Amino acid sequence: MNYLETSKELLEFIRKSASMFHTIDTVKSYLDAENFIEIREGESWNIEKGKNYYTTRNDSSVIAFKVGKDLSDYHYQLVASHSDSPTFKVKSIPELEGPGDYIKLNVEVYGGPIDSVWFDKPLTIAGRVLVEEKDEIVSKLLYIDKDILIIPNVAIHMNRDVNKGYNYNRQVDLLPLFTTGAMKKGDYDKMIADELGIKVDQIISKDLFLVNRQEGKIWGYKDEFISSPKLDDLECAFTSLKAFIQGSNDKAVNVYCCFDNEEVGSNTKQGAMSTLLHDTLKRLNASLGFEEEEYHKAVAKSFLISADNAHAVHPNHKELTDDENKTFMNKGIVIKEAANQKYTSDAFSQAVFKKICALADVPVQHFANRSNMQGGSTLGNLSNTQVSLHAVDIGLPQLAMHSNYETAGVKDPVYMIKALTKYYDLNIKINGASKISIEE
Repeated sequence: MNYLETSKELLEFIRKSASMFHTIDTVKSYLDAENFIEIREGESWNIEKGKNYYTTRNDSSVIAFKVGKDLSDYHYQLVASHSDSPTFKVKSIPELEGPGDYIKLNVEVYGGPIDSVWFDKPLTIAGRVLVEEKDEIVSKLLYIDKDILIIPNVAIHMNRDVNKGYNYNRQVDLLPLFTTGAMKKGDYDKMIADELGIKVDQIISKDLFLVNRQEGKIWGYKDEFISSPKLDDLECAFTSLKAFIQGSNDKAVNVYCCFDNEEVGSNTKQGAMSTLLHDTLKRLNASLGFEEEEYHKAVAKSFLISADNAHAVHPNHKELTDDENKTFMNKGIVIKEAANQKYTSDAFSQAVFKKICALADVPVQHFANRSNMQGGSTLGNLSNTQVSLHAVDIGLPQLAMHSNYETAGVKDPVYMIKALTKYYDLNIKINGASKISIEE
């Protein structure tokens, strides 16, 4: 597997995934190309062994599954990632006038972005627009493929202390400039209507977000780095999707999950903490003709890999990471653990994953926070509130997490695809928390 070609495909995947809605649309394009069958939550399901399916919720989360041909060891092997990234959401009434002929956009933070990186960069908007067509209201994807906004810094002559540290006011400092007279109030909706080829009065409502327009790059004299918006977590969404499509296990059900709203806590109808995974697995079980008892037995024997990127050691601040449990780019997949259970990894699940990586000949690293620092959380332990099963939290090492231009290594996506493909190819047999057997 070629490192550079894989990284180029990853960057193109990210380019197409301008919002969480676009991410799922991009994932669906991969699945459709492999002849997966779309099944809708609001319709009856007729699942057959040996076939491949996917379902979505809110057009911003997706669960896909490959049903084994014989299911002689019926259980689920899952990987979960997320479709969203920190940004700013445009409010429903977006245009703010003045001073002079300026019009700014009224935005609100989504997730936990690094505020300072959003200044002086070309921006646009992307998301979904609900429009009226005849007697229906329909959802349309919107991505304006043009530099249309910027959040300007205050000149250092007017803010002499900016380099000593500045507390940004998100209602004042982080409003993007839209026009300085060429457009008038009301032209924002007219622009959207023009982009969608509709009339302004057809627009009902919008979920639109700021998008950094910087192109993703492979860089370094020896082409060892990738930098791009949204590496957290589209790098894992992409690599797990590639592995899911390539992998096969006739004795079990392989599952790919990409959830929305991880960056705001996952506690939404389409987040990892929602009923989406539980509902999907229960309906799959029933459609295959199994009783509820079989579902509970299958879940008890199942395994989840929660894939969300990890922190690499910062080249200028090694003191911010643990002395030994630390990771570096291009050195392999990261197993993440935390005593406070913000990560699901324990000795049992780590043993399973380390064995998978050994079989795939993929290097493994370990990450834990410094004991005097509080770390972040991810979707593994949250999804477990709905479907409780053995799980491990992993990721790929990166710098500048929650920046809008993040950096990672070119080798690690290949490591992830190899390991997760091997995972999907294997038949992992779990007996409680005391015994594991892995069949190739």
